[in-house]
Amino acid sequence: MMMHQVLHDKLKADAERLSEALEHMSKLFLAPKEEKTLRAFTSAEVGELLRVSDGYLRKAHFDGRIPEVEQGPGNKRLYSAENILQIRNILAQNAKDPFQFLPGRRQGDKLQIWSTVNFKGGSSKTTTTVTLGMRLALRGYRVCLVDADPQASLTTFFGYQPEIDFRHGGTLYDAIRYNDGETSRVPIVDVLRKTYFPNLDLVPGGIMLSEFETETPTALSRGEQPVFFNRIRDSLRQVEDDYDIVLIDCPPQLGYLTMAAVCASTSLLMTIIPERVDLASASQFLTMASGVLEVLYSNGGIGAYDNFAYLLTRFDTAISTQQDLSEWLRQLLGDSVIKTPFVKSSAVSEAGLSQKTIFEVDLATTKNRKTYERALESVMSFSNDIEKMIQSAWGRGGTNEA
Repeated sequence: MMMHQVLHDKLKADAERLSEALEHMSKLFLAPKEEKTLRAFTSAEVGELLRVSDGYLRKAHFDGRIPEVEQGPGNKRLYSAENILQIRNILAQNAKDPFQFLPGRRQGDKLQIWSTVNFKGGSSKTTTTVTLGMRLALRGYRVCLVDADPQASLTTFFGYQPEIDFRHGGTLYDAIRYNDGETSRVPIVDVLRKTYFPNLDLVPGGIMLSEFETETPTALSRGEQPVFFNRIRDSLRQVEDDYDIVLIDCPPQLGYLTMAAVCASTSLLMTIIPERVDLASASQFLTMASGVLEVLYSNGGIGAYDNFAYLLTRFDTAISTQQDLSEWLRQLLGDSVIKTPFVKSSAVSEAGLSQKTIFEVDLATTKNRKTYERALESVMSFSNDIEKMIQSAWGRGGTNEA
């Protein structure tokens, strides 16, 4: 007689098989125990990141004001991210305006916390968050990325396999969890991870974050403090002095995790694909969010925001309806729509297959250089738009080139 497999046994067995397969796949991209590394940058890229001209950079080397770096083919200088950070600090020490090179917080500036939200998956929410974080770190800001999504896609960009590496803890959940008699939450510094990107730290996500969604109603009924909407905010206060910017990648739903992230934030970034179905989903999200946030506001959960911005993502310049809808959306929502869209590009997708962002791809070795350059230009442009909004929240209008 054939025995029917119990569902939970099948799911457990499938999960184990999938986990083993993913671990094997990871080893194809990364040598055992080897961490990801970042490529070198050209002098033109470094000049843009430091907000100086190529000539300024060459003269600084010639005068001995900054150390020499590795040379590549054709004796062209190649800079590591550590080189860039070292040079940034040296130039800041001798500059008339040191904040040109160190654009982050000054005394009295509040920590900028941006949450990326969307009701619908597939809107490039995670890709936007990690790409923006890397760009801001390269521009000289101290950045912390927080993965608040149980799927932990953002965490995988840094070479981790959450289902393996954080099977027994070490994620955001540990820092915001409720007490259960045996285990209590830990300081967020206990789960913070340094990354291979200078100036960029990570609070990993993982499947255990889904427990926060199921545990919160019970915690509310017994009056456990702090309440859910203060838990991410309270955790981040422990490291407030260590960063200029925190970016939180939220799950694609309006649950307790998203609400906790929203209540911790100073600004919100909503990713929207300019398609009718996605616009309808965005409208539903905004309607639901407004009602929920009104309740949280009346209970002291949230206050005023610096920005609620919309970023058009997966924008296909070859599709006329997308261009029409994007223009319609700009007319409808005005300056809330970020000027530059995040264009749809095979370069972004191809980079993601090997757990990379567009910033990590070595353009010198890629076969589709022009495609990558167009994608990189799009990413740099929308990141610059957001950087200006961050500077504006600090009461200043950005930095000038030397």
